[in-house]
Amino acid sequence: MIDLHTHSLFSDGELIPAELVRRAVVQGYQAMAITDHGDMSNIDFIVPRMVQACRVLSGANGIRVIPGIELTHVPPRHIAELAKEARRLGARIVVVHGETLVEPVVPGTNTAALKADIDILAHPGLISEDDARLAKKNGIFLEITTRKGHSLTNGHVVKMGRKFKVPLVLDTDSHGPADLVDDAMAEAIIRGAGMDEKEKEAVLENARMLVDRIWAGK
Repeated sequence: MIDLHTHSLFSDGELIPAELVRRAVVQGYQAMAITDHGDMSNIDFIVPRMVQACRVLSGANGIRVIPGIELTHVPPRHIAELAKEARRLGARIVVVHGETLVEPVVPGTNTAALKADIDILAHPGLISEDDARLAKKNGIFLEITTRKGHSLTNGHVVKMGRKFKVPLVLDTDSHGPADLVDDAMAEAIIRGAGMDEKEKEAVLENARMLVDRIWAGK
């Protein structure tokens, strides 16, 4: 399992990074990112600490642990500048909290995120065709998710990804140990989103490719 969207108690998760990583290792994870919720108030606090933690945890657990951030409920006009600041602070992966059906995300967040220097648009809800085209153009991954509520639109995201050849990844958006999944459950959720065997393999390969790209740039 490769999971590029998880949370620790540095935002609203239940576990310190060390325990989150240990529990992921026990589940069979090969790589993960810790991407706590951030905005203009806290990224200068979260990101440097996560950089330090991930460096230690990668060396101690036999797993690649990537420091990141999930920009969350940030006003659309500030997403690009905040993504740039997160990179400056050391975030190796930048995720944006997309327009999920189950939270009051500001309309236009998906578009603004897809114009910024980010890696993954998380749970993008009923993403438009224009935004799917933008994701493809800018090489940004769209997320299908195991998380209750956010997963309601997995089928639509798969449809848009398929239609416009946008790369997809599967993440858990874990906030606690019960949210982590093993390989078998991950594959079942991918199939449940309507993907065939070839598409499933592509999703898994996309995650491996993104991790390799990030790791090579360390």
